[in-house]
Amino acid sequence: MVAEVRKLRQQPGRTLQTWGSTELLQTLLKHDLIDEYRLFIFPVVLGAGKRLFGNGTMPVALKQVESATSAKGATYHRLERSGKPEYGQMG
Repeated sequence: MVAEVRKLRQQPGRTLQTWGSTELLQTLLKHDLIDEYRLFIFPVVLGAGKRLFGNGTMPVALKQVESATSAKGATYHRLERSGKPEYGQMG
């Protein structure tokens, strides 16, 4: 499956997207196959669930290129890859 995704990424044109498949997401993360994240965060703590960034995730720096907040506090973030992570302090 990873080889097929790599082939699709080399073709010009359309964007590949995943919606809600945490198992596929973990495979793509492990093989460094994600260029952009679009995250929707809702102001609620459920106390359990699947991890977005599980074991085997490749470290990568991200930069926020778009964001929005709804009237009820939900946020949308579009993040693009930004090279290798730099470790240090916020700011």
